[in-house]
Amino acid sequence: MKRILISFVLCLALVSAGLAQQNPADAPATKADVEKYLQAMHSHDMMLQMMDAMAVPMHKMMHEQYMKDKDRLPADFEARMNKIMDDMLQGLPWDDILQATVPVYQKHFTRGDLEAAAAFYSSPAGQKLLREMPSLLADTMEVMMPVMQKHLETVGDRVRQQVAEMLKESETAPATTKN
Repeated sequence: MKRILISFVLCLALVSAGLAQQNPADAPATKADVEKYLQAMHSHDMMLQMMDAMAVPMHKMMHEQYMKDKDRLPADFEARMNKIMDDMLQGLPWDDILQATVPVYQKHFTRGDLEAAAAFYSSPAGQKLLREMPSLLADTMEVMMPVMQKHLETVGDRVRQQVAEMLKESETAPATTKN
């Protein structure tokens, strides 16, 4: 009987020591934790604002494309393309997209991580960051687009040059015959 009591006390001590070491903040994030974080970020509203902010540089890019090729494009090209882009952005299933991200957040963050992030985004500095994010993204895209376009043109030129060289090589190389 004494052995059973000692064994029971030892098991109880080990279990309680193990439980005491587990920090709730280190626990895996739950769906509720992620949703609380996304709510603190006003993620649905922020996505809609970012979509509106992204439309401005996209329209500008479409205008530049139209001005470059307006002799070969229909007069209503710019308006039609802007409508297509706007409809595409408006038609995105934002709520479904947010719900699809829940497991991703759960994979990368603990309960404590999300609680700390939600606390930050609930603070005045976090709220300012959230308010400024759409404009920040729009301004970033505006300055980034010319750099990206130039790079893509350079890469495109390089690819076209390499294809042309390969075509020349294949024209001048003797044809292989099958036996």
